[in-house]
Amino acid sequence: MSQELNPEATVSEQQIEAAIRDILFSNRQPSAWELVEQIESAFGWQSRWMIKDAAKALTKDSSLQNSCRQYLDALLERDELDQVLAGAESPRKDIQSGIDSLLRQSLAYRSSKAFQEMIDFMGRFKDYAPYNNMLVRIQNPSCSFYATEKDWFRRFKRRLKEDARPMLILAPMHPVLLVYDLDQTEGPDLPEELSKFASFAGEWKDEYLERTLGNAAKRDKIRIDFKRLSSTNAGFATIARGDRESKMRIAIHEELDAPSRYGVVCHELAHIYLGHLGTDEDYWWPSRTNLSHKTVEIEAEAVAFLVTSRLGLQGTSASYVSRYLSEGAIPESVSLDLIAKAAGRIEEMARRTFEARRSRWERAEQGRLL
Repeated sequence: MSQELNPEATVSEQQIEAAIRDILFSNRQPSAWELVEQIESAFGWQSRWMIKDAAKALTKDSSLQNSCRQYLDALLERDELDQVLAGAESPRKDIQSGIDSLLRQSLAYRSSKAFQEMIDFMGRFKDYAPYNNMLVRIQNPSCSFYATEKDWFRRFKRRLKEDARPMLILAPMHPVLLVYDLDQTEGPDLPEELSKFASFAGEWKDEYLERTLGNAAKRDKIRIDFKRLSSTNAGFATIARGDRESKMRIAIHEELDAPSRYGVVCHELAHIYLGHLGTDEDYWWPSRTNLSHKTVEIEAEAVAFLVTSRLGLQGTSASYVSRYLSEGAIPESVSLDLIAKAAGRIEEMARRTFEARRSRWERAEQGRLL
């Protein structure tokens, strides 16, 4: 918080607005519980009753980024702020021990030989401009690593396969440059973390995955497909453009076994339920699109770790999260409350069948009739 204030002093709605701006401008999009706590800490408990009006005012402020206004819109429309102000308990207390366990395991993994090999491998890739990275993703959405033929051999001693398919990027002094996905090359063994990525094993019931897929499709209009992806890409989530029956779409690597498929499904569903792709027209999940890549990946994998652990699986979450823990601590922008809510939601999807959600219009109509 940028302001030094006396919690006992009289506070105005404009000061609350300024404080919320500070939070949003620092690339944090907290849960309702976390937002109220931060405001109360700065201004005293009386300030909580001004937060909702301040948030409403900011949704109409055109000087705010659209992503910030969408975050506030979703916060208000989803009634979470009302729940907090009415005294609802923070959900984070139920997951604290699990998060601490993940953090300890991740920090321990950072000193392992496998982690160092992975860091060395990634460090040898040339940095390309964001526009070229976008071009590659358009041509191959599941591509994780790419390089020119020359760089594959010079940096990794890997050669192109006989029928390797190139992708096109732009480069200085060249009209176009040909680059190749890792799967189009062959040569020395890859780091262990790449060859054994996204692996989950342990107690397993096929019904967990089947029920989760059914609930995602029926309840939340999330389509989950299993298809051939890059060998280093376990899955991804995206908006289901052009699909009238679905709001979001998830693709999972078809060569994963069932427990590993489930672990990756948990991770990708978490991205959606945590609001990393933005909210939908019915506000079924929050909108938190202004977070760093580090934050969204830690949040999503923390959810996968919590859910799979509760269902008796052990996976590679610690090694995955270790890539993003630069200071040995979870970033302030990570929301433990929303991790807890998403984990509880996904675990329940494995255990029981849900009815379809009501649209925003149906909820409003019911409220009018009542």
